[in-house]
Amino acid sequence: MPKISPFEEYADQYEAWFENNRWVYEAELRAVKSMIPAGGHGVEVGVGTGRFADPLGIKTGVEPSKRMRAIAQKRGIQVLNGVAEEVPFDDFQFDFVLMVTTVCFVDDIRKALLEAHRILSYNGCLIIGFIDRNSRVGQVYLKRKEKNVFYKDATFFSTDELVEMMDQAGFIDLAFKQTLFKPLREITRDEPVTSGYGEGSFVVIRGRKQKEKMS
Repeated sequence: MPKISPFEEYADQYEAWFENNRWVYEAELRAVKSMIPAGGHGVEVGVGTGRFADPLGIKTGVEPSKRMRAIAQKRGIQVLNGVAEEVPFDDFQFDFVLMVTTVCFVDDIRKALLEAHRILSYNGCLIIGFIDRNSRVGQVYLKRKEKNVFYKDATFFSTDELVEMMDQAGFIDLAFKQTLFKPLREITRDEPVTSGYGEGSFVVIRGRKQKEKMS
């Protein structure tokens, strides 16, 4: 079952987070934008309220929460009801698939990665943005997990774990960006985005689809 009940009940609180953490959000947005291929036809899986898809020019999304879909649709995004493990698209349909803070909420991450691989065109890219479990912010989230309405049922991953699973799903040429190098309350408009991972709490991984999917 998709973990949608908190997003149905607290959609307004979810939206307020972006307003209250403007510089964190903008740093994450810059990191994701740096990995998006120019001119490609993309979809965001787990589009939420469209906070990333809208400024990135992504016009198609998948989202299981009805309330979140409604907000994203008001932002001009065509949002289909669905989950990452079974997206409602044909094979080879997109040049890139984006997932931002989605992987921690899916029931079967390996199946979700295979679905992303399936709907990508050859040489298409999967782009995943997430909070690294082993990072400063990731450790804070883990400690406060039971008290957070959104993360209570989440499963956090390390970058190395996602790298291994992306490799198994058939993605190659992995590239990395990172940001959020300080506690969230200390983030300012000057927060950098750099290559690599292991220092920033928010990591973006981009992997390219192989011509032949690995079994």
